[in-house]
Amino acid sequence: MIGRLSAAIAALVVMGTVIAAPAHSEDKIRADDVVKVGINGVISDAPFFIAETKGYFKEQGLTVEFIRFDAGPQMVAPLGTGDLDAAAGAPSAGLFNSGARGLGVKIVADKGSNGDDYSYMPLLIRKDLAGRVKDYKDLKGLKIAEAGRGGSPGSTLNEALKRGGLTYNDVEHVQNLGYPEQVIALSNKAIDGAITAEPSAAKAVELGVAVRFSGGDLYPRQQVAVLLYGDNFIKKRRAAAVKFMIAYLQGARFYNGAIARGRFAGPNLPEVLDILTKYTNITDRKLYDAMVPNGCNPDGYVNADSLKKDYAFYVEQKFAQPGTDVDALVDNSFVDEALKALGPYKRN
Repeated sequence: MIGRLSAAIAALVVMGTVIAAPAHSEDKIRADDVVKVGINGVISDAPFFIAETKGYFKEQGLTVEFIRFDAGPQMVAPLGTGDLDAAAGAPSAGLFNSGARGLGVKIVADKGSNGDDYSYMPLLIRKDLAGRVKDYKDLKGLKIAEAGRGGSPGSTLNEALKRGGLTYNDVEHVQNLGYPEQVIALSNKAIDGAITAEPSAAKAVELGVAVRFSGGDLYPRQQVAVLLYGDNFIKKRRAAAVKFMIAYLQGARFYNGAIARGRFAGPNLPEVLDILTKYTNITDRKLYDAMVPNGCNPDGYVNADSLKKDYAFYVEQKFAQPGTDVDALVDNSFVDEALKALGPYKRN
């Protein structure tokens, strides 16, 4: 079920009325088995959509309610209040600041990461500049776009600039420009480059307005997206949270069966494409051929070193407050429990 946050809140009111009736264990079990999940409806949400379509959530006795948001940071507050149980998030400055505020939101699993072959958030350079911008040092003074201030794209760009002996402030930053808008800005030469996620990266290249300037070696295993759990889900509904993780990892594993060598490929691809074209707005199947898919650890664990590197960058740029214990923000216990049930991933 997919709805807006207002619909979710309305559902909570109805649910509260049911629970307020004379207590019955059956009613309580039904309420506990409903999991509200915040999503953006993007490709890296694939494990959620697969787990729903393949019946993995149902096998765990869970009913999952997907609630769409325009941006990941909008999900942090509802997670803190318990209006959401889980969410697709980004390890942004805002998330680290929420850790400093003690909201109890935890990073519990990988949802999207770079790999050697899976650089799904590359640095693009305008095609007409490709002859002049041949090395990272040539980025100096260029106008580079990022989707938001204090997000993973900024840290990715910082790694590119360091490759050229430059600093983050050696380029002109155009921030808060969404990925589709970046493609337009590249085409009309309003920007010189951008850190762009898929499918916008593939669209820009396909349209001939940009070239991929970086590959998977720019920032190996960068932790770009994560699965988040709210405090109430962790502390008051742990059994349901473990079940959700089991189903989620089953979805992640099926997704891994549809990617190979940095492309959408593999025996599970036809079924995964059916699911993605249903749940996302990317319905052009040919576009998937041009895209670099995101990596997603089929054993769930996040790259803590990447989280710490990005956090240090956010603090350095004064995007995030100092003092957040990154290790304390990560809770691996749910992945640990899920792997006891599933065992380690074995690729077919």
